[in-house]
Amino acid sequence: MIYHVDKVSWKQTQGQLRQIRERVFVCELHLPKHVEFDQHDKTADHVLIRDENHQAVGTGRLCSDGLISRIAIVKDHRNRQAYQSLIGYLADLAQQKGLKEVFVQCILEEVPTFVKSGFSKQGGVFMEAGIPRQRLKCPASMINSEPFTMLH
Repeated sequence: MIYHVDKVSWKQTQGQLRQIRERVFVCELHLPKHVEFDQHDKTADHVLIRDENHQAVGTGRLCSDGLISRIAIVKDHRNRQAYQSLIGYLADLAQQKGLKEVFVQCILEEVPTFVKSGFSKQGGVFMEAGIPRQRLKCPASMINSEPFTMLH
């Protein structure tokens, strides 16, 4: 399957972005809605991934400090191609913005995938919305999107 990723405006596409994130994070992972949507949504660069039928199937965002977050792909499209497309696009976007490093704050099960992709652990494990997480960093130019397969 071929996926298309585009940078989108929060103001213009927040309905689609919210729908995907609610489906993945609120319904599947049971995160509180008030935690999922935050003040960064208005200022971050958002991306939307569409399938070959132009259906919105995933999203992610890049904050001005280099934090890559809110990576969500609907269940039927959680595959290597979708994640590589999304992560690769966010890495390219970070480089275009002149960011030297990017960060993620992922759930512990995802740490090995990010490490294989060039990220290194930064600090200790912390709790967010009752879920243990780890902060990882990577030079923006060194992200390898190949290992990504089954993130939310």
